[in-house]
Amino acid sequence: MNISDLKSDENLGKDFVEHEVFKTLTYYAEFYDSLSFLIMNWIAHGTLAVYNLDTYTYSSIKGTIESINDVLKKGRINDAYALLRKYYDSTLINIYVNLFIKDHMSLENMIVKQIDDWIKGISRIPNYRVIAKYIKDSPRLKEINELLYKDTTYERIRERCNDNTHYNFYRNLLLNDNQIVNPNRIKYLELLSHDIEYIFILHFAYLFSINDHYMMSSDYIDYLDVGLTPEDDSQYWVAGFIQEAYNKIIKAKRPDIADEIKRNSSMHLE
Repeated sequence: MNISDLKSDENLGKDFVEHEVFKTLTYYAEFYDSLSFLIMNWIAHGTLAVYNLDTYTYSSIKGTIESINDVLKKGRINDAYALLRKYYDSTLINIYVNLFIKDHMSLENMIVKQIDDWIKGISRIPNYRVIAKYIKDSPRLKEINELLYKDTTYERIRERCNDNTHYNFYRNLLLNDNQIVNPNRIKYLELLSHDIEYIFILHFAYLFSINDHYMMSSDYIDYLDVGLTPEDDSQYWVAGFIQEAYNKIIKAKRPDIADEIKRNSSMHLE
């Protein structure tokens, strides 16, 4: 650590350096890493891709969260918000791709051209407004959408991400200067921490409403791999890290969303 880093830590203060958000970001990164590995062997549907697209999506999201953690440790709250917008976008793109494939794939149309062309680099994914509208208008997600958008929380998160990305206010610029003593730094760090949590909740709610089989623990496959007959209903057992996130974050922070996910899933969530 060089002298400027020490000075930055001094300016940031102990409450910043030891804030709970850093443990939370590590937890989220590990969650996406585990999810990426868990679903690796699920067959890719709707495209010509050999491997499950979401495997690489989640490992990429893990990288973005680690980047948020890295820049935030340096006191760059403004840069962290720019990366948070990237995390927000990646979650919605992930949901859009899965939803679009489910809506358009059939026995007569096994390859969904729009998504397959995006994978091949032939065409771009639609812009944010188109993606967000498609998700919000989906009959599959009607109940979850009603809960997620019962207030303006996600609109305000998006505004904060954009304000910091585009320096819409002078205070956004100051949030990137770790050499000054900013009396509002902890307040904005707390706000960022809550915004990250809400985006994680949104992604969890959407993802497991569309692909609840992604929750499945490896036990069922493990039995088959060693030539044993799987236990009854073991295909509905939930992976431990997913159950933990469900209890620790979704049920604790948004019990209404937790109930809706459980109500619409055949998986054995506790």
